[in-house]
Amino acid sequence: MTTSIILNHSEIDHKIKRIAYQIYETFVEEESIVIAGIATNGYIFAEKIAAALQSISTIEVLLCEVTMNKQNLNSEIKTSISKEIYQNKGIVLVDDVLNSGSTLMYGVKHFLEVPLKKFKTAVLVDRNHKKYPIKVDFKGISLSTTSLEHVSVVFEENNNYAILD
Repeated sequence: MTTSIILNHSEIDHKIKRIAYQIYETFVEEESIVIAGIATNGYIFAEKIAAALQSISTIEVLLCEVTMNKQNLNSEIKTSISKEIYQNKGIVLVDDVLNSGSTLMYGVKHFLEVPLKKFKTAVLVDRNHKKYPIKVDFKGISLSTTSLEHVSVVFEENNNYAILD
């Protein structure tokens, strides 16, 4: 099987900026929002979105890292900020790749334990292979792939890329 680059560094930068503008349009009335990234790559992607959002708007952006055991999604999900901080706020839950939807679904479930103003999701790559009825509000790219193919996102200093193998 061959490896193909599906997004290069400049394309990912463009996707980040576009998603930041979409988030700004959605949350323009808010004073502050939470950008919650699923560890590890989802959080890196969330940091990049938050930086882009801060450069184009006056919305206060609170970053939150979401930690979960992806092999046992029923185990405890932890966030780097307390529920009291994100309660009654707008939240964007971020991950790098949406495969089956299970990680994003359990992440959404965790945040819905408290009242929220608005809740949206963002991914860089949506694989269109969902087992769960999860909808992505902001996405960089949609790919129709086979279940045997694998998508990886690599975030390196000045060299971000996404590959399909």
